[in-house]
Amino acid sequence: MSEKVEVVTVKKMSKDDVDGVMQIEAAAYGDHHWSKSSFMSEISNDLAFYYVLYDEKGMLCGYAGCWHILEEAHITTIAIHPDYRKRNYAQALLHRIIKDCYADKIKYITLEVRVSNTPAINLYTKWGFSSFGTRKGYYQDNNEDALIMWTKNIFFDEFKIPYEKLIKTLGEQITINE
Repeated sequence: MSEKVEVVTVKKMSKDDVDGVMQIEAAAYGDHHWSKSSFMSEISNDLAFYYVLYDEKGMLCGYAGCWHILEEAHITTIAIHPDYRKRNYAQALLHRIIKDCYADKIKYITLEVRVSNTPAINLYTKWGFSSFGTRKGYYQDNNEDALIMWTKNIFFDEFKIPYEKLIKTLGEQITINE
């Protein structure tokens, strides 16, 4: 007998989502996190693409955002409420970001991640990102370095074939409504 596949909804972040996003932001990052006005500004920014993820019960569990600038996308944030981690939600959000990149003919995706954030680094590596150096003292709260990660050209088979396999595996574990 197969396990039940969870159904989630990923949609564009709206002003109505921001209060819930702020709760996740505080739970995920503590005192040093983005402000409500930062999120409000991002969702009205023409270069920004921000999404929220709701579970089957309608609970806001995570969010993600990126900017599209010419042929590059920069992931600015991905966060899952600590109570909802290890459910493939971050993968669902990352998939949505990459899907948008294909639609907008974005070739490369980049991000910074704390050098101590092993779960996030493992996620990004699994999804085709590689490390290309560090930004010393990048995080202001504790002066921690950031690992700079990039994808190869997402239209090349070296990225696209493993990505398509990840999507298939993800689809066996979670159904994403958009």
